[in-house]
This record gives sequence, structure tokens and C-alpha cells, in this order.
Amino acid sequence: MNTKELVCLAARLASDKKAENIQVFDLCGLSSLCEFVLIVTATSKPHLEAIEEEISKKLKEKGIYKLNRDGSDSNLWRVSDYGGFLAHVMTQEARDFYALDKIFSFGKLVDFTKPVKKPTTKKAVKKPATKTAAKKRATPKKPAKKAATKKTGKKK
Repeated sequence: MNTKELVCLAARLASDKKAENIQVFDLCGLSSLCEFVLIVTATSKPHLEAIEEEISKKLKEKGIYKLNRDGSDSNLWRVSDYGGFLAHVMTQEARDFYALDKIFSFGKLVDFTKPVKKPTTKKAVKKPATKTAAKKRATPKKPAKKAATKKTGKKK
């Protein structure tokens, strides 16, 4: 899975746990911090813990582990660093105060509800010509032009 697929999966997992106001910001080429930022709102400390745990557990099952984590003692905000993306789980109070949505507003919002489209490469497939297609393409034969006759003048 690429980073965009992973952050969208994390956003859907947060949604499954009833997280609110889920935002995914695409920062590719715009930030040296990471490629994507996920910001979700939790309604309480237990809700915050459940969302963070669900994301962590499901990504571990796919072999993706946190590189770092901050806010383990906080009742308001947790951030997990997955390398290519940061997952911020916070209460509405913390979200209003820190205004991460404004900080990362230079990035493009990603619709995480749609499956991520992978670039497709089309293979050239040569279709065999059918008889009817061959007949349509064939040009009718034109009657042969009469050969021009040279007048030979004999000198007397």
C-alpha cells in the first residue's frame, strides 16, 4: 500500500469509530514534515483512545508501525507518526485551540471515502481483423488505365 492508501484507510478506521470532522490533507511536495496529515475529532478521552487504538491495531495487521507517538497522557490530543503521514486525534477543544486545519490549509483536501485510484498502464492488445472489417477497409480496384501509345514518327 502506498502512503495515500494508508492515510485513507486510517481515516476510514476513525470514521468507523465515529470520529467527527475527519480531514486528510495532501502535503506531497509542499512540506518536508510528511506527505499527508490526518486530523480527526474525538468526543471524549475514552473515544480518543479508542480511535487511536483502532488505527494503530489495524495498521499493525498490515505491517505498518508507528515511528513515534506523543500525547499518551493527554486527555485532549494524541499524534502518531507513521512516517509518510501524521495522525492527529483530538477533542474539539484542542482542535479549536491549535487550529491545525488552518496550519495545513495550504495542502489539498483528500476524499478518503473513495478508493484510491492506482495508475493504470494499458497493454497494447492487437485485435485480429475480422473478415467484415477487412472488406470494409479494402479499397475497390480501379480499372487499369489504358497504356498511352506513342506516336512514332517515321522520317521519310
